[in-house]
Amino acid sequence: MRAAARAWGALAVLAAGLAAAQQPGIQREVLRRSVMEDGSREVLLVKVVIAPGAAAGRHTHPGIETGWLVEGEAEMEVEGEGARRLSAGESYLIPAGRIHDPRAAGTRPVTVLAPFLVKRGKPLASPAP
Repeated sequence: MRAAARAWGALAVLAAGLAAAQQPGIQREVLRRSVMEDGSREVLLVKVVIAPGAAAGRHTHPGIETGWLVEGEAEMEVEGEGARRLSAGESYLIPAGRIHDPRAAGTRPVTVLAPFLVKRGKPLASPAP
């Protein structure tokens, strides 16, 4: 019973983090979630779709984000690195806590598969100023 309550609590925190970071024109779907053996971190596989002209908004993650563009073209602003243009088939890595803002850079939606390794119990994403 306690394990089930903890699992539901963790899912509630995750859902709150996704909702807080959700912007118009952005769809995020958690495809898989796995808790590491020590219970302190979790791995999430997230599918993100950014509509043409939309941006995710400046935000951070409590862990590393890496991703692979399945389709479309994106411009990724990463604090301290400037803007980088990405096309389908390319990947990226964003260090934990680094402010970033991806946006669709073409006339087609951008689809990204993004695995995250994050501290368990923290929101997946937090808005940044």
